Amino acid sequence: MFWILLTIFFATRNQMIDFTLRKYRELLVALQKKGYKFITFEQYCEQKQLALSPHHLIASSPKWIILRHDVDLKAPNSLATAQIEHELGINASYYFRVVPQSNQPEVIRAIAALGHEIGYHYEDMALADGDVDAAYVHFQKQLAYFRSFYPVRTICMHGAPTSKWDGKDLWKKYDYRALGVIGEPYFDVDFGQVFYLTDTGRCWDGYKVSVRDKIPKYQDEWVKSGLVYHRTNDIIRAAEGGTLPACIMITTHPQRWTDKRVEWVREIFTQTIKNVIKRLIIKLKGH
Repeated sequence: MFWILLTIFFATRNQMIDFTLRKYRELLVALQKKGYKFITFEQYCEQKQLALSPHHLIASSPKWIILRHDVDLKAPNSLATAQIEHELGINASYYFRVVPQSNQPEVIRAIAALGHEIGYHYEDMALADGDVDAAYVHFQKQLAYFRSFYPVRTICMHGAPTSKWDGKDLWKKYDYRALGVIGEPYFDVDFGQVFYLTDTGRCWDGYKVSVRDKIPKYQDEWVKSGLVYHRTNDIIRAAEGGTLPACIMITTHPQRWTDKRVEWVREIFTQTIKNVIKRLIIKLKGH
């Protein structure tokens, strides 16, 4: 507990101040100024099918970012990031879980009304305790539900780090394309061409404490190339210095981003504890 409290103390002191809505806007503006075009994951899948090759034809721009948000908790925080993006002329993809902390209809409607993509952040294998057939039935039902807000065409697995079931295993037996779904990031993004940035662990190099939200096949290669960023300012400086890759998928969890001081401190406290637990899970699993 001492080390957790010490970590929180230095984090709150030294992050002047990361993971705020102000910093999020600063990140987007910096990337726009350096010529990056933002697209939704749905747009990526559509244009990839049309362009076929070469890969740089995606988004008709040599520099582009798939902007994705996994709404795990605190759904209203997602509306705040969605409004910032709307003001900047950016459309992003928002993936909602079925749990009440995420599945809040008024928030989903408001985000869709701003022109953003809505998708299903599925965890059906965990909810069905590994019963693949029951999971598929549940998936179909929830997909139909989210399609009442938006014509959902892409989905994204929720990591569910405390569950022994990997949500992606559902597709070992079934095919999401049979349901009119055109993309799932962990299957349909060529990460040999697309650099992956996620704020998992409340930092940008949280792959060390991530159970499933990481790209193991390419992670070591990126690290060896020096493509490691810890704070948001590190990404901004890389963009300004021209060292950031041209094609990127950025995933954020809007629950982490807030200008409310009490909520900000609470988030860093709970995330620090979660990171300790996830490190233990990874160690036990031998990952």
